[in-house]
Amino acid sequence: MWKSLILSASLVCAGGALLSSCAEPEQAVVKQDFGLEDFIPLYNNHIAEHLLQQKVRVEKALTEARETLAKAETDQAKANAASTLDDLERELARIEFRQSLDGYFSIKTPEDLPEGLVWNDGMEEPPIGDPDAKKGGRFNSFIMAYPPTLRRFGAKSNHSFRGYLYDNLEIPLVSMHPTTGQFIPGVAKRWAVSADGRTMFYEIDPDARYTDDTPVKAMDYLRGVYVRISDNVVEPFYSQYYRDQFANLTVYSDHLLSISLPDAKPLLPLYASVSPAPEKFYEEYGPDYKDRYQWRAEPTTGAYHLAEDGLQKGLSVTLTRKKDWWAKDKKHYQYMYNPDELYYKLVRSQSKAFEMFRAGEIDFHALTPPDFWYRKSEMPPVFKGYIERYTFYNQFPRPPYGLHINVRKAPLDNRDVRIGISYATNWQKVIDVIFQGDYARMNHFSEGYGSFSNPNIKARPFSIEKARAHFAKAGYTELGNDGILRKPDGTPLSVSVTYPAVPVISQRLALLKEEAAKAGLELRLNGLDPSVAFKETSDKKHQICFTAWGMQPPFPRYHQFLHSTNAVTEEGKTKPNTNNIFGWADPVTDKLSERIRNASSTEEIRDAAWKVQQIIHDEAMFVPGYLTDFIRFGSWRWMRWPDEESMPLLPPETSVPDESYVFWIDEERKQETLEAMKRGETFPEVQHTVNVFRSWKKPLPRPLPKPAGAELPSDSDQPVIDAEQETADEVPADAVDAEEAAVPTDNQEGVQP
Repeated sequence: MWKSLILSASLVCAGGALLSSCAEPEQAVVKQDFGLEDFIPLYNNHIAEHLLQQKVRVEKALTEARETLAKAETDQAKANAASTLDDLERELARIEFRQSLDGYFSIKTPEDLPEGLVWNDGMEEPPIGDPDAKKGGRFNSFIMAYPPTLRRFGAKSNHSFRGYLYDNLEIPLVSMHPTTGQFIPGVAKRWAVSADGRTMFYEIDPDARYTDDTPVKAMDYLRGVYVRISDNVVEPFYSQYYRDQFANLTVYSDHLLSISLPDAKPLLPLYASVSPAPEKFYEEYGPDYKDRYQWRAEPTTGAYHLAEDGLQKGLSVTLTRKKDWWAKDKKHYQYMYNPDELYYKLVRSQSKAFEMFRAGEIDFHALTPPDFWYRKSEMPPVFKGYIERYTFYNQFPRPPYGLHINVRKAPLDNRDVRIGISYATNWQKVIDVIFQGDYARMNHFSEGYGSFSNPNIKARPFSIEKARAHFAKAGYTELGNDGILRKPDGTPLSVSVTYPAVPVISQRLALLKEEAAKAGLELRLNGLDPSVAFKETSDKKHQICFTAWGMQPPFPRYHQFLHSTNAVTEEGKTKPNTNNIFGWADPVTDKLSERIRNASSTEEIRDAAWKVQQIIHDEAMFVPGYLTDFIRFGSWRWMRWPDEESMPLLPPETSVPDESYVFWIDEERKQETLEAMKRGETFPEVQHTVNVFRSWKKPLPRPLPKPAGAELPSDSDQPVIDAEQETADEVPADAVDAEEAAVPTDNQEGVQP
């Protein structure tokens, strides 16, 4: 079934050399032909050898750390040494815990389940959506870039359409209710936590099926890890992630599964989750995976699938609802995923897309930018009640719109140049002039995470004097005839800004360019097709890029954005195709991003996150742009939204309305509207504002019941995620999983990514 696996250097290593760090990429040295059954013992041996090597490394480092602490003379030196010692002791404890397990993969029987497990099913939580929702119809939308592949992982899979195809649709083992914040069933009908808080046990719903109608089995979750860590994919990130972030996956039967982590974690079900891989779909998986599966869509546990005629290459993508979807009558999903079809037409021009919306060819369009809200949407279809407009105050991690600086490109490797750029960019003028004061200045990279966002960081304001002072420190002391600063050797202060060339963004950057010139800085605007801009940025060929990432709650995560393993190769060369577009590589941020990954409490996450946010600010690798605490959009009156007390319009943590999947297409209302338009009849104009979630406070889930006599880490004494703090201000989207890395977004700007 599986043709090839390339084992890592830690399993077969010439000369017996040890890995110098647990974060090092795995190296391919051996190929063998075998199936999953053969893979399991081989990979278990690999992990055992890896852990042994890591234990030797950590024990040596512990000895050195104790000696350093004993010799430390100043309070600061003692504190630093004690912190290092604490981290190493925790790492050793993780290693020894993993060594106590029955391998990375285990096959057992139901009789081997621990006694006293307390099972949860989340059935006390309310349904999601509106009971008045109707099934049927087609939702018409658009995309501005065509997906370069349908593969779920591997080369070029982290594109802007993958959310519509996979991330937004897949039903995970366990979900969080969007309004109550409590855990609800997904593919797992019930779940339990171990006494030590490291392991989740899941009972898979026997009704669960993939969109190819094959049943979901526990072994599929082991297979899901295998197909991602095999070197058939050539993705070192997956090998490292699954090796280091998971301790064990055990299958007890077709419907019983456990997933263990090296540490106890808050919100354990969100972390102790992986994506399954359907056995039938991956029958031909092998060394030619990249080409063989290039245009094959993986079946998921979600409600929609890509039918044979759903892909019109270069033109459109149509997803079709499974009429017999396994979860269609389940309590929490019965009012969701309502249209029969989701149609995404390729429209590369933003202005053309809006005209199609105006004509009724597209059902929905974002209207958050003031130009769309105050000018473009002031049109007859709105006045006549055919198109309805909405303002929705949400609570969601704010996409970090701003300038992302590649610190590996000169002159941006100079911190004073970066700080000078921060002072030379007049975002407040962009907000006042272009956004008409509706938006607010973003203060740092991670706003909108409530108590996990550092409220003490403030963005540097526009200041010609301060900008020039820092530029002078970097050697730019002379002013040219063109008003641009230069070094004494004539080198001008000129940098390129790569961005997706759509009018609304071009307008903002043109104003920034004009203002920056007043401080002696030339911004060369490099507007490209969105897909080309994304590739140039991910390949790290940019100097500065304007973009934003689609972040996900509940915690900020920085490994993909800042860890050195995503910035440089072992040879010290720039590493392409990762989300570390800053090119940032520093042991301090490495340590902090790992601490967030391995945190056992929300307090620990908050402490590390605040420090990372401060470093991003101090190093000026990100120049914060703007944010809003609302979204505005328009939809034709046949596109209906919930009107329930618990969900008036949308879930509170919504950033892109159509990605909530709580809407429906009312075919009778559509016919009524089209006939009224022919007769020249009108309806009352609708402009609806929903602000009930403006001060909403999201509670953390209740602690999971523990086995009798056990002591579990608890979040009951942790702070509530406070929406009121969020105005101070992503991987996995559905379950902190490697493949769910952040992707660029412009959706709330009225622009498709």
